[in-house]
Amino acid sequence: MLTNRLAQEKSPYLLQHAHNPVDWYPWGEEAFEKARSENKPIFLSIGYSTCHWCHVMERESFEEERIAVVLNRFFVPIKVDREERPDVDHIYMTFVQATTGSGGWPMSVWLTPALRPFYGGTYFPPDSRWGRPGFLQVLEQLATAWEKDRERIVKSGDEVLSQLEAMVETTGSGPIGSALFDSAYQQFRRLFDSGLGGFGSAPKFPRPSSLNFLLRYGYSNTSDEAIEMVLTTLREMSKGGMHDQLGGGFHRYSVDSRWFVPHFEKMLYDQAQLAVSYLEAYQMTGEERFASVARDVFEYVLRDMTHPQGGFYSAEDADSVIDPEKPGVKGEGAFYIWDYEEVRKTLGNQTAEWFSYRYGLAPNGNVDEDPHSEFTGRNILFERFSVAETARHFNVDEPTLQKSLSDAETKLLDLRGERTRPHLDDKILTAWNGLMISAFAKGARILDEHRYLLAAQRSASFLLQHLYTDGNLLRRWRDGQSGVGAFLDDYAFFAQGLLDLYEADLDQSHLLTAIALMNQARSLFEDPAAGGFFGAADADSSLVMRFKGDHDGAEPSGNSIAI
Repeated sequence: MLTNRLAQEKSPYLLQHAHNPVDWYPWGEEAFEKARSENKPIFLSIGYSTCHWCHVMERESFEEERIAVVLNRFFVPIKVDREERPDVDHIYMTFVQATTGSGGWPMSVWLTPALRPFYGGTYFPPDSRWGRPGFLQVLEQLATAWEKDRERIVKSGDEVLSQLEAMVETTGSGPIGSALFDSAYQQFRRLFDSGLGGFGSAPKFPRPSSLNFLLRYGYSNTSDEAIEMVLTTLREMSKGGMHDQLGGGFHRYSVDSRWFVPHFEKMLYDQAQLAVSYLEAYQMTGEERFASVARDVFEYVLRDMTHPQGGFYSAEDADSVIDPEKPGVKGEGAFYIWDYEEVRKTLGNQTAEWFSYRYGLAPNGNVDEDPHSEFTGRNILFERFSVAETARHFNVDEPTLQKSLSDAETKLLDLRGERTRPHLDDKILTAWNGLMISAFAKGARILDEHRYLLAAQRSASFLLQHLYTDGNLLRRWRDGQSGVGAFLDDYAFFAQGLLDLYEADLDQSHLLTAIALMNQARSLFEDPAAGGFFGAADADSSLVMRFKGDHDGAEPSGNSIAI
């Protein structure tokens, strides 16, 4: 079987591309030297192993010989796993967002041999369609432009870099006080969906950092409205298909406004942050539903996302095998969705009727909006009615119904377990493990569950054993090998995890290690002139600029945790 240089890598994402006809290079000096010596532009493709559209672009373009021929002849193709190299991702995503108005993955960027970006986008179809230029067309046009107008492109790349550096150097100033917090709250208030929770319209993301802010703002300012935004959002999310009603945990986001149809990938950082959101809602209200959802997340991570030695895996894919006899054919969410007859035969008529009422199953499927026909005739489980409402509807006593439904859930979870699971990205990242350590440590204290404390302790021990040497952290461990120098997020998130673990077990070594980590982080990342922390150390000459992460997105900003 044809292989390229990526076959020697540890990243699951890079390994997925190891058999493409594209002559991929990993990010590194070998590729840069080839670009310089042959005076070729670089095609930089950035993604991650559980990314749906990354799979699509690979299948449509990177496995196509006609496209590989053009890529290999006129460009130096480089693949980057954004989860291993968030620094590279951040720099070039800033360029793509600034020049196109949007961003996402796969990210496609063309660079000069000096690594200056001059053209970029995200997913490109192989040929022009949907109003998007075809990838082959773009490659041919850029190859021609490089041949005929190279000097102008190089100059443009230098100018773009100067503009990006100016953007990074522009920092806000002024006092941080109640007026700033009030302004942020009013923005959330304007965007809040009072009926379904969340902010804005579809697609809806969980945004745990926003919930974190609103809960604290509401508590500090005795604002019931701010607190209710959080509680409504958490309740509605837990009812929807975005919450895996059988196996626990949360999918990445909802493609609709009611949290029903998810993008089915599961990320460790979402589980960690949402578990904390539900724990804090439980602390504030005493409402058992919130504690139950937090437990649900923890049990999913313990069962499906934990390495035997204690570290936590990164993610599960959105796509999975539709038919076991055709393992190469995958579909969005195939592992999670249900045929009504399959449920009826497994549970029997009476229990299936109760189960279907509670979880919204329909004989002909329950997904009305299905533009890609991925869910035709199938059902996504969501909480249509509570157990109490279901019991009243069928005139059944609630304990009997609850027992029957619990048994049904166990049967269906076991049956689902016989299906081909989605791809597991089994690399262990220091930063994301730090977030999960925090969550388990808090869960142990708040829910009085010793198993959660053990999970946090085992992960911390794993990181210290495999990813911490001579006072320095590494970012990634996989298949027995550690690698990639750590970033600010790794130091800050792990230090915070150790502080939360210290609060749970009072082991002073956790406190001392957290202090040591942040002292090292200050020496590597702190900006003594302007304040704050850079995202990456200054030692990597391949980075065309340094940046400061100042945005709490899917993951919290390293600066917000470090400070």
